[in-house]
Amino acid sequence: MRASRTTLALALCAAALLPWTAQGQAALSATVKITSPANGATVTGPVTIKLRATGVRIVPATVEKPGTGHHHLFVDHDLTWLTDTIPKGSPGIYHLGRGQTEFLLDSLKPGPHRVIAVVADWRHIPLNPLVADTVTFTVK
Repeated sequence: MRASRTTLALALCAAALLPWTAQGQAALSATVKITSPANGATVTGPVTIKLRATGVRIVPATVEKPGTGHHHLFVDHDLTWLTDTIPKGSPGIYHLGRGQTEFLLDSLKPGPHRVIAVVADWRHIPLNPLVADTVTFTVK
């Protein structure tokens, strides 16, 4: 009886120390940053979006491991799928499913634009708590 209580206590302690939940969701320390373009910048097209994540490993969408995810870009599109699967094929939503950390937007028209980067798991469900960053910029 004592051995099983000790085993249970060790398992509970280990679970409490894990930075990831069983569903592979990010810990509170996970972040994503759009490093380019700078917020408020005026740029010429095409526009390369560059991303950096911390506290979560960016991998292809086929990797089903806790502590991993991949980027999605919402370009001039509101976040509406925060607790459900991010849909494929929606205009303005780009899945970076190969684990990319850069993406070329080559069809932006001149004027103001907003890009929201969201990290999601292998099921394309945004991490919880939400791991996102937003920039606005103007294309000349």
